[in-house]
Amino acid sequence: MKADPAVQRRLLDLARVDAELSRVTHRRRTLPEVAEIAEAEKQLRVKQDALTTVETSLGDLDREVGRQETEIEQVRAREDRDRKLLQGGSVGAKQLTDLEHELATLGRRRGALEDDLLELMERREAVEADVQHARVELDKAQEALADAARRRDAALADLESTEAKRDAERASLTGQFPEPLLALYDRVRAHKGIGAALLQSRRCGACRIELDRSAFAHVKESAADEVLQCEECGAIMVRTGESGL
Repeated sequence: MKADPAVQRRLLDLARVDAELSRVTHRRRTLPEVAEIAEAEKQLRVKQDALTTVETSLGDLDREVGRQETEIEQVRAREDRDRKLLQGGSVGAKQLTDLEHELATLGRRRGALEDDLLELMERREAVEADVQHARVELDKAQEALADAARRRDAALADLESTEAKRDAERASLTGQFPEPLLALYDRVRAHKGIGAALLQSRRCGACRIELDRSAFAHVKESAADEVLQCEECGAIMVRTGESGL
């Protein structure tokens, strides 16, 4: 294949644009923010589970406190009833003794219930503090996720902007090449990643392998408009004053 040397040199501009497009594609696939988001989502689930656990415990304690308070009120109501009977003076001696005994029993029962209630309230206070802490931690996890998502979106927007500019630049460049040359370039690029590179100091700019004596002699003997490919990687070798010919 033959192509004007000046046209071949413009392949370096196309290769530069394509290299940047490849970097954009790689960057999009390997954004660190994507990994951050995955970790942030994992931490968010952990914090949500932690909050659910302590809120469940708080709910259980609230119900237990409610039951304890109800039982205490029931005991107090019985105490009030017995005291009224005693104060009414209408009970016999045996019933009087029974009422006094029951009041003593109710008093002990109420005391035990109130002690239990105090312990429950202390436990509830501690769990409520855990709930507040868990909510703060959940808020932090949500903000960390939102921050990572914002940074990812900003990085993607920047990449999309760069990609659009390079796509436009590529479109303006491709029209400058003969169809056979461009097809060869695209085919090599699709298989090897780099379609064309500068031959610099006897070294292929694509694979960085130095040409052996025979291959270099062939390059030197070739006409300037001959399209040459690297024997190692297949890239079109663009010759300039830096090629050492």
